[in-house]
Amino acid sequence: MEQMQQEEKKRLTAWERQLLIRDKNRPTVRDYIPRIFTDFYEMHGDRGFGDDGAIIGGIGRLNGLPVTVLAQVKGRNLKENKASNFAMPHPEGYRKALRLAHQAEKFHRPVICLIDTPGAFCGVEAEERGQGEAIARNIAEFMMLKTPVVSVVLGEAGSGGALALGVCDALAMLENALYSVISPRGAASILWKDASREQDACEVMRITAEDMVEFGVAEAIISEPEGGAQNDIDKISGNIKEYLVKTIAEKLQKNIDVLQKERYTKFRKIGVFEEN
Repeated sequence: MEQMQQEEKKRLTAWERQLLIRDKNRPTVRDYIPRIFTDFYEMHGDRGFGDDGAIIGGIGRLNGLPVTVLAQVKGRNLKENKASNFAMPHPEGYRKALRLAHQAEKFHRPVICLIDTPGAFCGVEAEERGQGEAIARNIAEFMMLKTPVVSVVLGEAGSGGALALGVCDALAMLENALYSVISPRGAASILWKDASREQDACEVMRITAEDMVEFGVAEAIISEPEGGAQNDIDKISGNIKEYLVKTIAEKLQKNIDVLQKERYTKFRKIGVFEEN
């Protein structure tokens, strides 16, 4: 993976990154999947309610290695966004992801999660079908999954909607990606009762890739071309693929009991602090 040279690049502010990752030309999983994986076969449905267009799930090969891919879908136009519910999954999307993760566990396939969502859908119908339970179950069961799990944040990673696919052995973030417990607009509405202060909230929330590595939430930052991933899709796809190949090879060498223990410890220590 091309390592990012921070001192040689102008570091964008969190707000500038938010504008960049919401650009309609930014690559989506539909750009990345065919460039990173071969023989990808999509699978549908949660075997309970239906299929959710906000999450793509399927089997493919990464440098010849069979893997399961779970990816949140953003669109580039209104038609695509309506089909994927603007990348906000319903509970059946998370249940589909969990079904395929258990299938991967059964056949000893590593799981790769590509995260790009402003958050889980919060509509009445999603709550009626158990949105909170679906997210909580994913978090609990991914924690003990008996196969390597590697996640990459491509753009936005909002709250539990992202964490449901973010419980993993290693988390990487694209250079301009953001990971937050709530959207900056939502935070501004709570903190200052003024959603128009979204930019102020964005800058104080500590949600950049560098912040996440510092906090121990993420392990790696994947370099983007100058001006963002949209300026060279092939290059950024190559950077992501190189990271995945290297990281999965490392995780496959570990005993599954060790892998589970390290995964659990990684999340238990997030947010721990000491007072002097």
